[in-house]
Amino acid sequence: MTKSLKNLWERFLFQDRGILPTNRLLLIYVIFSSLLIMLSVLGLSWPVIISFNLLFLLGTLFDLLFSPKRKQIHAVRNIQEEMERGIRYQVKIQFHNESDHSYRFQLIDGIPQTFQKRFPIKGMVEKGSSTTVTYETFAPVRGKYHLETIYVRYSSLLGLWEKQTFIQQQDEVKVIPDLTDTKRYLENAQKFLLYEGTKIRKQKSGAGEFSRIRNYVVGDDPRKINWRQTAKLQEVMANEFEPEHGKYITILIDCGRMMGAELKKGNRLEKALEASLTVAAAALKNDDYVSVLAFSKDVKVYVPPAKGMDQLQKILQAVYDLEVDSIESNFSAVLNYLQSIQKKRSLMLMFSDVHTFLHEESTLLYLKRLRQRHLFLMIGVEDQELLTTTRLNSKTVQSAMIKSIAQQQVQYKKREKVKWEAQGLIMIEAKEDRLASEAVSRYIHIMNQGLL
Repeated sequence: MTKSLKNLWERFLFQDRGILPTNRLLLIYVIFSSLLIMLSVLGLSWPVIISFNLLFLLGTLFDLLFSPKRKQIHAVRNIQEEMERGIRYQVKIQFHNESDHSYRFQLIDGIPQTFQKRFPIKGMVEKGSSTTVTYETFAPVRGKYHLETIYVRYSSLLGLWEKQTFIQQQDEVKVIPDLTDTKRYLENAQKFLLYEGTKIRKQKSGAGEFSRIRNYVVGDDPRKINWRQTAKLQEVMANEFEPEHGKYITILIDCGRMMGAELKKGNRLEKALEASLTVAAAALKNDDYVSVLAFSKDVKVYVPPAKGMDQLQKILQAVYDLEVDSIESNFSAVLNYLQSIQKKRSLMLMFSDVHTFLHEESTLLYLKRLRQRHLFLMIGVEDQELLTTTRLNSKTVQSAMIKSIAQQQVQYKKREKVKWEAQGLIMIEAKEDRLASEAVSRYIHIMNQGLL
C-alpha cells in the first residue's frame, strides 16, 4: 500500500487529519446527478452535465467556511486514574468551541483496545460555548495504560463536509484488582462473612488481650465473669477479650502457569489477588503486620511487613499488574528464600493450585522446616469442571473412562492432602466466589484460637 492510500485509509478510520464528505452530501449528490442524467435523455450534452457536477461540488465547499478551524476546537478528557477490573466507570470529555460557528461532532477516544466501549459518540457544540459528553467503559485486564489521543470529526450546521482532527492529551490509568470484597469487609466484617455463609468464630476462653468489662449475656463463658465488678455493681459483669495484635501475616501469591486457568470471571490469579487483598485488609484492620510475596520461577514482588492501612495501598500498588507466567512455579526456591527473610513467627497464607503443589515432593522438606517456626496454610480454587465430570452419567465407554479418570484424580488429591496435613500443613479449596470469605474466615479462626 502506497503512503497516499495509507493516509486515506487512516483518514476514514479516524486516525489522520483531513476533510471527508458526509453521508448527507453523498445523498444530495446522487439525487442531483440522477436528475442531470435524466435531462441528458432530453438532449442535454455531457460536457454541460460534467460542468454542472463540478460547479455543484465547488459550491458545497463553501460549507467549510461555516465550520470552526481546528485550532478553535479544544477537548479535555476526565478519567479515573485507578479503575477496578470489571467495574464500569464514566469517562467525561468536555468540548470548548472558541469560534463563531456551531458544529456537530463525532468522537472516538483513544483508549486501549482491551477496554470495552461503544464509539463513535455524537454531539453538538454551540458557538462560543462548551459541552460535555459521557461514556461508560470497563477494563477486563489489569495493568498500566497510557491514553494519548482524542479523535474528532466535526461539521457545520449544513453538514456537507466533515473536518477530521485529533487532540493530544496524556493520561495514565492503572487497572487494579476488583476490591468489592475488600470494601465490603472494611465496611462490616461480620456482615461480609455472614453473607458468604460463615461467621467470625469466638476465641478460646481467656485467650487474647483484655478489651473491656461488659454486662454478662446468655451464652458467655461463666469463667469470664468478673466477680469483683459483679459485687460492686450488683449485676453480673464479664470480661471481654480480643485476639492479640501485632502478629505477622505473610501472604504468598503463586503466579505460575496453572494460575492462568480460566474461571467464570477471570482466572485463578485474579481471584487470588482479590482474596489476598481482602485478607491483608482484615489483618491490617486488626493491627497485624502484613507482608506479601508474589512468585513463579523466581520472586516477582516482595513487600516487607508493616502495619497500618497505608500498607494496604503499598501492597496494592506492588501487585496490581502481576501477570501469569508461562512456566511452572519453583516452590522450593521461594520457600527457601522466605525462610531466610522471615525470622519472626508468622502465618504463611499461600494462594496457589493445590493439585500442582501436591506433586512437588521436594517442597515437603522445606515446609517441614518452616513448620518448626511458622504456621502454614494453603488455599486454592476448587476445580469445578473436575468435580462435575465425576458426577456425569456414563452412557458410553468413552464417558465412563473420562469419569473414572476424574474420580481417580479426586481420590489422589484426597490421599495426598491427608499425607501433607499429617505434617501440620493445612490445605483447603474453596469455590471461586467464596475464596476471599474462606481465606478471611480461616485467618480470623486462627487468630481467635490463639494458634499463632
